[in-house]
Amino acid sequence: MFCGLSLLATLAAVPLSAAEPTGAAVRANDPVAELVARLDLERYKATIKGLTRFGDRRQGTDRNRTAVDWIESQLRAYGCGDVSRLRYDYSPENKRNRSGPQVAPGAAQGGGRFRGQRRPTGVNKDSERQPDAKLRALDTQPSTPGEREEVYCTKVGSTHPDEMYIVGGHMDGIGWGEAANDDGSGTALVMELARVFSSPDVKTQRSIRFILWNNEETGLNGSYAYVEQRARLQGIESPRGSGHYPEPRWLGMVQHDMELFDHGMPRADGTLSPTQRPEADVNIEFQSRAKEAEGAQRLAWAFYAANEAYATDYPASVGPHMTNTDSTPFMDLIPAISVRENERGTQIGAGWDPQWHQPTDVYTTYSDADFRLGLNAAQTTLGAIARLTGASLTPPHQAPH
Repeated sequence: MFCGLSLLATLAAVPLSAAEPTGAAVRANDPVAELVARLDLERYKATIKGLTRFGDRRQGTDRNRTAVDWIESQLRAYGCGDVSRLRYDYSPENKRNRSGPQVAPGAAQGGGRFRGQRRPTGVNKDSERQPDAKLRALDTQPSTPGEREEVYCTKVGSTHPDEMYIVGGHMDGIGWGEAANDDGSGTALVMELARVFSSPDVKTQRSIRFILWNNEETGLNGSYAYVEQRARLQGIESPRGSGHYPEPRWLGMVQHDMELFDHGMPRADGTLSPTQRPEADVNIEFQSRAKEAEGAQRLAWAFYAANEAYATDYPASVGPHMTNTDSTPFMDLIPAISVRENERGTQIGAGWDPQWHQPTDVYTTYSDADFRLGLNAAQTTLGAIARLTGASLTPPHQAPH
């Protein structure tokens, strides 16, 4: 039984009219608003830019391993606690089937039906389609089987250290680009939340784990490995009587993937708008066929309420078609959702994102309007997680040094 349901129900039941209008995030005596205000567009862009230095970060390569090292160094610099690595073995033979729930003919993976225009999608495997010779050389080393590593760190709760929300994004990519959106945008979002929550004056009642998955592109192997290795460790105090919980009990999981691009559906000729559409939104998805769908839906609406209160530019929408993302291994165990720029199955899967797994997924492709959509996703998650974990701020003279 998900013990956080009562808290989620309370948050989700708040009338939308009771929330401040979008863009009016700063309210008197609201520590969550102050935390959200610590997010910054230029810092978010800089973190994405830092990740693109390692090319597409394809799993099983030196550039992937170097990126993992860089992510760990950043988390340590933020002061995030208990920085650790999860290790597992991967080979193409254990690639997982990412097809998700069975759906009717003509439907998108995960149950959503395609709408409007469609265009062909796929993964670019042709190095010559990358015109930047330096980037092409960086992305050249092929993947090899073997040990994989992924980094995580933890904000330990002050009163309920044995309970935890998991906040994730995947750091690997493919397609002979820089994987700036897929998933540099989600990885940078998680890292920025780790930075804000790790500030010395921030206290949360419950714990938060920030994790950067590896091997998402090969079938969610990194997140499946985490569940397989650590689910059984939940809530076990170690050593006994220490008040230390290496794996607090999971209350919910939220994944972040492809946060930057919502330019609308393809035109009749297959082209797409070069600019962000005015009605772009932060999509929040749960999977209606999951065993924990009821709790996941409540979690999604709690995020919707946080978006209404704290996001500065883009509203949220909630959908039931979460699919093919690192929250999938969790969805039958705990409430699990994904936060992304539009529906993966019915929109991205129908070709609404021309950069998906392509050489054009590079930092320079995106405008500030695109990056701001990702920032609004960060504001949404930070606001929701801060509420759910009981975040507060310590007065400056009381904050630890």
